[in-house]
Amino acid sequence: MPIKSNREYRNMTMEIRELEDQPDAMVVRGYASTFDEPYTLYEDADWRLEEVVDRNAFANTDMADVIMQYDHEGRVFARNKNNTLTVTPDDHGLLIEANLGGTELGRQLYEEIRGGYTDKMSFGFTVEAADILDTKTEDGKALTVRTITSIRKLYDVSAVSIPANDATEISVRSLADGEIERLKAERLEAEEEALERRRAEIKARALGGK
Repeated sequence: MPIKSNREYRNMTMEIRELEDQPDAMVVRGYASTFDEPYTLYEDADWRLEEVVDRNAFANTDMADVIMQYDHEGRVFARNKNNTLTVTPDDHGLLIEANLGGTELGRQLYEEIRGGYTDKMSFGFTVEAADILDTKTEDGKALTVRTITSIRKLYDVSAVSIPANDATEISVRSLADGEIERLKAERLEAEEEALERRRAEIKARALGGK
């Protein structure tokens, strides 16, 4: 998967479904993202990173030219500029509807979706703004919750072969395009600063007691 500067990718476990009212049309629809539903982006023995897409995150998003691909690369199967793709935020999430009948490869992808061989979605985007909350889980593990409040640009929606649940650590990191490593570094820096402040407080009390 090609990763471009500042661009992030998220695999979602929502299904792509055929349009029940158009059984003969090569049209599929599904959710590339859901709103206000936390999902785990990364987890190790000491830390878990969760992410939430706010329901208003797409309010000012540039969606002037969004394409549908497979695994974010290769041929274009649908595009909103030629009215073969619609991308609409609704109460549940980012709903996409695509007509895949325009190309031979698109028709092949449609058959794969209909047969259940491909049933996951993803979207490629850049973030305008996000809120970060550092807290603890019930078992005491460090927890960072990143809430995406504004998405600057939506580049593509893609049918994908690997759901987020089954992603390896390497692929999970690539989905976030360095965001996980940045948040890790910020968390460690904050912990070090807190430790230094604690040491200074202990030293000050010790000197004050002499």
